[in-house]
Amino acid sequence: MANKKGMGLLMVWADVPAEKEEDFNRWYNEEHLAELLAIPGVLNAARYEAVMSGPKHLACYELESPAVVESDAFKNRPRSEWAKRASAPAIATRLISNVYEMIHPARLTRAIASSDMAPALQIGRMETSTEHEAEWNKWYSTVYVPNYENVPGCIRGRRFRAVRGEPKYLVVYEFEHEKVSESPEWAGQRDINPDNARMRSLMQHAPGSPGIWKKSFQL
Repeated sequence: MANKKGMGLLMVWADVPAEKEEDFNRWYNEEHLAELLAIPGVLNAARYEAVMSGPKHLACYELESPAVVESDAFKNRPRSEWAKRASAPAIATRLISNVYEMIHPARLTRAIASSDMAPALQIGRMETSTEHEAEWNKWYSTVYVPNYENVPGCIRGRRFRAVRGEPKYLVVYEFEHEKVSESPEWAGQRDINPDNARMRSLMQHAPGSPGIWKKSFQL
């Protein structure tokens, strides 16, 4: 079975004018997702809508590696007239298009590689100072994410480093449904480790982070 996830991620968030949203959604669902999924190294994709935070629209693409977006097939694909009229770069009032490399887990496990796009995602975009970066990264990957993975409904957590865009770090929790982080079990993990409060104080979240997005379309 072909891998459904890799070591790279392309995340495209967008807000679009209400009067252009229907055309935007049709273009994405009827043309664009299939176009990108035909590119070698694009393994899987889905669209999500914000239920907490924003931008409203998120397209998540699983990549074999971040280098996929630099390939000729990706960079030089033809743009249709529909794309020129309805794509996010053409109409978005807010657009974030970032490329990431997975840093936690350190390798692609069989369970990750074979897993489909999650029903919901909780996403954090953050950075920390160079002074505390090594300590903070170790804590995030060995303490914070693994503890949240114990919560019912949390499929897994993965961490990424930006190779295009900012801030530098991204955490993606894959959820069975969009209300997982509203549970008492999730709240109970927040300060279960005595280092958590101090380590959280060392990071700065981007505007709108963290947020939750629910899957709205997948081919």
